[in-house]
This record gives sequence, structure tokens and C-alpha cells, in this order.
Amino acid sequence: MKPETINKVLKFRDDRNWKQFHNPKDLAISINLEAAELLEIFQWSGKDLECNSKIEKVREESADILNYCILFADAYQLDLDEIVTEKINRNEKKYPVEKAFGNKTKYTQLKEESGK
Repeated sequence: MKPETINKVLKFRDDRNWKQFHNPKDLAISINLEAAELLEIFQWSGKDLECNSKIEKVREESADILNYCILFADAYQLDLDEIVTEKINRNEKKYPVEKAFGNKTKYTQLKEESGK
């Protein structure tokens, strides 16, 4: 995510003096509440796995989740690029391409399936 975008989110918060309300507990709750709103879009959608007719709502809820994630990272002074890169690096070790390609099996099962 571009630093300009992150700064817009933080400026929006700071212009309203809302940082005082943004503790990690409440931000974590907010992330989950917004994620539940995203899930609600897909509830009862049957065979429609994408809900493209509701893409504007998907965009809105995705933005809410990301905004709260930015605020959460700010509360802990986390560098988003750094933590995402670190997680990808860990996942690359858990899910090597030669074992995980086209395979949805959890990494603990991948090891068992390969006999190691």
C-alpha cells in the first residue's frame, strides 16, 4: 500500500482527534466486525461464489477492513510492508511450491503427505 494512502487514513483519524479511541482491543474488534459485514454479502448466495452484483459493497467493506488494519498497525507502530514481507517469507517455507502448487492442504499435512 502506498505511504500516501496510509497517511490519508491516519490524517482522517487525526483531523477528528479519534486516536484516543483507537486502542488495540477496539481496533481488533472493529476489524472483525467489518470482516463479518464482508461475509454477510456472501451469506445465502448459494452457488454464486463471487457476488459480482454486490461489488460496490465488497469494495466498501474491504476498505473498512483495510482502514482498521492500518490503524491497528499504527497503534503498535508496525511497518505494514515489513510484517507482510516477513509473513510471506515464513509462508514460503511452510508452503514450498513443489509441495503446495495447486494443493489446498495445510502445511502440517503437506509434510506428512511427503513423508518428511
